[in-house]
Amino acid sequence: MNSIRFIPEWEPVEYVMLALPHEDTDWNYILPEAIDQYRRLVKAITDEGISVMLLCRDAAEAAEIMVDCDQRLIRYVAVDYNDTWTRDYGMLTVVRNDRIRALDFGFNAWGLKFAADKDNLVNMNLNGMGLLVDGAYRNERDFVLEGGSVETDGNGTLLTTSRCLLSPNRNGGKTKQEVNEVLAARLGTDHVLWLDHGALEGDDTDSHIDTLARIAPDDTIVFTGTRNFDDPMFEPLLAMRAQLTMMRTAEGNPFNLVELPLPDPVCDAEGNRLPATYANYLVANGVVFMPTYAQPDKDELAMRTIRIAFPTHKVVGVDCRTLLQQHGSLHCATMQIPHGVCKI
Repeated sequence: MNSIRFIPEWEPVEYVMLALPHEDTDWNYILPEAIDQYRRLVKAITDEGISVMLLCRDAAEAAEIMVDCDQRLIRYVAVDYNDTWTRDYGMLTVVRNDRIRALDFGFNAWGLKFAADKDNLVNMNLNGMGLLVDGAYRNERDFVLEGGSVETDGNGTLLTTSRCLLSPNRNGGKTKQEVNEVLAARLGTDHVLWLDHGALEGDDTDSHIDTLARIAPDDTIVFTGTRNFDDPMFEPLLAMRAQLTMMRTAEGNPFNLVELPLPDPVCDAEGNRLPATYANYLVANGVVFMPTYAQPDKDELAMRTIRIAFPTHKVVGVDCRTLLQQHGSLHCATMQIPHGVCKI
């Protein structure tokens, strides 16, 4: 039995961590709209009684922005960062020998695509500020790993994509076996499932798994698909679906597959397609926060579909069209922090 357990997203959390856009992030060209997007997201989370750790440059200024949110549920942390995608530079949490550990993996902005020097120091700075429980922080930054690139069931199974984790700009082109060994040693995952197909147009993460397929309780995988033969995404997502049907649990059983619809194309001002996906949802304390895209029929179908995988959870939709403008969505902008990581 492995002594390390990678904590799945649906287990209880103490905080959801977000980072407020500021003028030195890539949001500067639509900063008021971006700040409002994050305000609405924080409000949706706190309205469900879930606490938020909000990274910001100025706590007093951030509190003014969040004035319509329950201030008792927001912990403002003044720290610097390049951008707001906490999913990918936030800590990954495991239980090791019955003690919780917050693992700080390296972050290089999805394979050296953007600046990430400040993002890569956020977790170390949080620990240096005395926010984390003594002994919880672990420096794992010799290995690049983004939270959006891995999914777990909490029982040793991990789902990821070969395009991302085998990227030469992340870990020097390690082989699949070498990456498997690192994941087993640090996350305790001894059953790694590799998806080789599926890549959304406009995605600059090299096929993060949280845009394509998500592990849910009871050996279920929720995945993105489309039945529109004319959509350029049809063939890649069909190939991904075929591969998912061939995957097996650690016990050798097929997964329960639940197919999410693909949103209608959403494009930027230049007409380039953005990576809209309903798979980019967040699970926290009995609630699934799902991105919506002002497509009533598709949005409703996606919410009903997620209820199949999470029948005891409440599903809350949050319009995430602004997040899409920087090629991310709801899950990308959030990172759950389980109980026992932070000092109260």
